[in-house]
Amino acid sequence: MAKSQDDQALWSSPFLGDAQLDATLDLPTSKSMMARALILASISKRPSLIKRPLRSRDSLLMRDGLRALGVEIDEIEVEGESAWRIRPQPLKGPAKIDVGNAGTVMRFLPPIAALAEGEIRFDGDERSHERPLRPVIEALQSLGVAIAHDDRFALPLTIKGAGQLSGGEVEIDASASSQFISALLLASPAMSGDLTIRHTGRSLPSLPHIEMTIAMLKDRGIDVEVDSDSRTWRVKQGSGMIEIDQITIEPDLSNAAPFIAAALLMGGRVRIKDWPVSTRQAGDSLRSIFTLMGGAFTRVGSDIEFTALGRDALEGIDIDLGDVGELTPTIAGVAAFASSKSHLRNIGHLRLHETDRLSALATELRKIGAQVIENEDSLEITPLSNRDHVSRDDEVIIESYDDHRIATLGALIGLVVKNVKVRNIATTAKTIPDFPALWQKLIQPVSSRPSGN
Repeated sequence: MAKSQDDQALWSSPFLGDAQLDATLDLPTSKSMMARALILASISKRPSLIKRPLRSRDSLLMRDGLRALGVEIDEIEVEGESAWRIRPQPLKGPAKIDVGNAGTVMRFLPPIAALAEGEIRFDGDERSHERPLRPVIEALQSLGVAIAHDDRFALPLTIKGAGQLSGGEVEIDASASSQFISALLLASPAMSGDLTIRHTGRSLPSLPHIEMTIAMLKDRGIDVEVDSDSRTWRVKQGSGMIEIDQITIEPDLSNAAPFIAAALLMGGRVRIKDWPVSTRQAGDSLRSIFTLMGGAFTRVGSDIEFTALGRDALEGIDIDLGDVGELTPTIAGVAAFASSKSHLRNIGHLRLHETDRLSALATELRKIGAQVIENEDSLEITPLSNRDHVSRDDEVIIESYDDHRIATLGALIGLVVKNVKVRNIATTAKTIPDFPALWQKLIQPVSSRPSGN
């Protein structure tokens, strides 16, 4: 697929030098929760509302895919605020579904399409053809679903839906993505029999995302039995039917990462509004991780306030990020400016995300002078040895690789390094509808760093 002019555009990242931050931000809502809410609402017994919906590229792709299957989804206002009204309908084809490069869409929708009558064609961006789908394809085939994929076990593919999906026992290797397990769990309430899922792989990344799926199912009356020792999940037929009145989507805590990290680099204060007291989001781990790296979190009413002294107080970190791999690009960016080395471990699955994130991070951080050892499933980062990066005059182009988290990394680097330009900042719209405007709000107003720091 040829790159558009927008894909090639360079965005000049704002440079702050030694200024400190003082910002309060209202972040867009959670991509992960939004995807799950749309699926559950679409197989509910009655119409429902999604409040505080996320209108990002991934969410719109999920919406359009469900609409193609017959679900009625309307954007409305409730008490002056945006909401989506979902009216479940009998699922049917023929239909064509564009997954873009959204892992949730390409993995969550095939089990739902199997519930439809007729042929459902799936395709997406060029990168989507390379991303792992074999486990969910093989799982559905073991449950009797007919899938044509030219023996590639990848996109593009066609599902020949029979109008129902029986349960059964499924063995699945979810080492590449926890989304394979969530995809089956989300469809389980609409299956005609019990469903048992057994993970057969050695590792299971991003476990909090599976826990989010289970919590959202349980909140809507579906009992999921979990055997952690055997890594098995079971949903019994008759344990409940999805009945939803409304779902309110939380702020996306993983997307808070670059904004909070900015305070680690610059010093100052960043407050994130409506940070939930209790949540299954992986991004909640930022509170413990960034505290270890030199910052401090305080709850202020319904908000979280993060304060830090800046790069002079920034510590490196040795940490297993297997459960929260999506935070890796931001943590790696912070580590490049720390006072000691960092080792980010158990992140090999990131090679199969929107891009090979380990390779991309190593390449881009080396451009600013950090030393990066790229191992099979980890990164070792030796930070810049001095602060020459602040005064350099040569242009630094950070490639986004059409990956929203690499693009936000470029913005973060640009706060400290002069003349940083990010290619295709528009890719951040995957999860943040208007990232450049929100970034501008982060840095306005700023204050000068006190002398002596």
